[in-house]
Amino acid sequence: MFSQALGAVALAVSCLVSVSTAITYSPVQPPSYPLAVRSPYLSAWIPGSEAASLSSNNAQFWAGNKLTWSVIARVNGSTYNLFGVASPPEGTTSATVTEATYTSTHSTFVVTAGSRQFTLDFFSPVSPKNYLRQSLPFSYLTVTLAAGDSSSVQIYSDIDSKWTGQTSDSTWSHTTSGSASVFQISGVGAATYAQNSDGQALWGSAVYATSGTSLSTQSGPISTVRKQFVNNGTLSDSYADWTPGGVVAFSHNLGTTADETAVTFAIGHVREESINYLGAAQTGYYRATYKETPAAVAYFLEDYDDANTESTKLDDLVQSTGISSYGTNYSDILALSVRQTYGGIEITIPNESLDTSDTRAFIKEISSDGNINTVDVIYATFPIFYILSPEYLKLLLAPIFDYMATSAYTKNYAVHEIGANYPNATGHPADGEEMPIEESGNVIFLAYAYQKATGNTDFANTYAAQLKTYATYLQDNGLYPAAQLSLNDALGALANQTNLAIKAAVGLATYGALIGDASYTTVGKEWGDKIWTDHLGTDANGTRFLIQYGITPWFLVYNHYPDLLFGLDAFPDEAYNATTNFYPTVRETAGVPLDGSLGWGQTNWQSFAAATVSGDARDIFISDLHAYMSNGLNSAPFSDRYWVEASGSYSAGESYSFRARPTLGSHFALAALSGANTWSS
Repeated sequence: MFSQALGAVALAVSCLVSVSTAITYSPVQPPSYPLAVRSPYLSAWIPGSEAASLSSNNAQFWAGNKLTWSVIARVNGSTYNLFGVASPPEGTTSATVTEATYTSTHSTFVVTAGSRQFTLDFFSPVSPKNYLRQSLPFSYLTVTLAAGDSSSVQIYSDIDSKWTGQTSDSTWSHTTSGSASVFQISGVGAATYAQNSDGQALWGSAVYATSGTSLSTQSGPISTVRKQFVNNGTLSDSYADWTPGGVVAFSHNLGTTADETAVTFAIGHVREESINYLGAAQTGYYRATYKETPAAVAYFLEDYDDANTESTKLDDLVQSTGISSYGTNYSDILALSVRQTYGGIEITIPNESLDTSDTRAFIKEISSDGNINTVDVIYATFPIFYILSPEYLKLLLAPIFDYMATSAYTKNYAVHEIGANYPNATGHPADGEEMPIEESGNVIFLAYAYQKATGNTDFANTYAAQLKTYATYLQDNGLYPAAQLSLNDALGALANQTNLAIKAAVGLATYGALIGDASYTTVGKEWGDKIWTDHLGTDANGTRFLIQYGITPWFLVYNHYPDLLFGLDAFPDEAYNATTNFYPTVRETAGVPLDGSLGWGQTNWQSFAAATVSGDARDIFISDLHAYMSNGLNSAPFSDRYWVEASGSYSAGESYSFRARPTLGSHFALAALSGANTWSS
């Protein structure tokens, strides 16, 4: 019996090895593939380690909870599970995955089912300057049958109410709009703006849609609906009442064909009242044109060709930008960062007026604490906007400045965020985090990034008085900061933090450039000399920056990145040369930590630092980030925090806590040095 067990184990291992070696990953196997990533509430992924067994693994919401989303195909009467069929129907076979690829907008998987080959293309458009296209809360799945022998082929796909965030009480409906067939699944009894414990929206509706001439539909218990397809290759066009675990489904009959043929599905999550901004409901920008969901998703399906053409150009731009900036390792990183960044943002207009002249953007601090429009999260993200969509900086900042202009905010420094819990932008809570110097410097950086990238002075002019207030705060408090939090809030509130003083110095120099007043720039440079040349914030020999004045350990400095980006020269070349020499000496097993007292690092600040150094130091930052992204140790959507050395049960290179945060825009910091606003739609 023991030898039989060993034989079974050996056979299982052999099978696993054969499966894992049969698949080709391009450009690498990432921690998680984006499948449908368009907003904080439409965010579906599959771990990279599960791509080889795509047929039996479920999509996951960014938090890791499973979602029902399947694709099944019949080829000459034999049924094959292509994707997401965790409990295969009797008489079905799992397809074999041979290729898995990602670009900045597409995740594609090639599978073999019997005598035919299929490609599943999960396409989440990123349209940096087309607000209508970008705001549509839907994503595409295209199933392409490759040319082959003359086979009779049918394609089936379904979803269930897990996409609504609740499975205990829902309703569903079916309608048509033009050629589009549309299912909507809605939770019952949920409060507007409510989320479940996994961060899913409990209000609104999940949407699944497709179009085609040989199409059948059905809703009902999952076993009933799938059995109908397996047995008949078509659905009954009947709609049973919602039932727990039930599905809504489509079936396309491709007929008998040897030609390449494709069908496209649209999956989404809609919320008419999407954001609560200071008590007034915001809605998606797209609703100014397509107010009703069936019409919106019908347009989305019709827009596929144009959206895909744009995505090809964007994919090419991201690829070429990465390669020209620092090679293929860097382009791999950038490509995986794009959808995650834009997928944390929603573009809105007032729900009552639908006035597109009053457009705003809101960003969720996904997985860390759920804040809305956190200023330092926007700062971490801004390099990608600087390159691709600088108007986003204004759209994200305006709600913050408008809130700070109300009587509800009375501080003389910039706010940390405008709401503790997305999507409620109802104001900074009394017990919320405050980072006076960090955020005051950040809003100045972001305002100038927008102005420098676009040439527009409208934002600086509109909010001139507030910007001056925050610059004055930096001038009065920045050189010797009082005990307060920094972006590394794990340190707690410390006085005389060097990185805060650097932010103040560069912030003042930036403010001088923003308003054309050289006196502020002069002060910023004087402070830069004190901090570096006079060793106020360094060790005695000027080899490294310290966490606090005169106190070790060292700290990874990222707040002088805007100094280089904007060409301000607040800090001398010696500061950048010294850190270039120093960082390689403190690299741990899997990367450079955030400071000398920690065993973990953050990819956003490592990316800022990589842009400020050269030579071997830059090599280390980029190669370590690429190795972390592709090491096979992680399954969460690209975490921006990871262990650089082993810690307890964690290995060096394992992610630490965070997942799916939009801060991956920081990975474009090096690329941004080559120029702003390089994308034109």
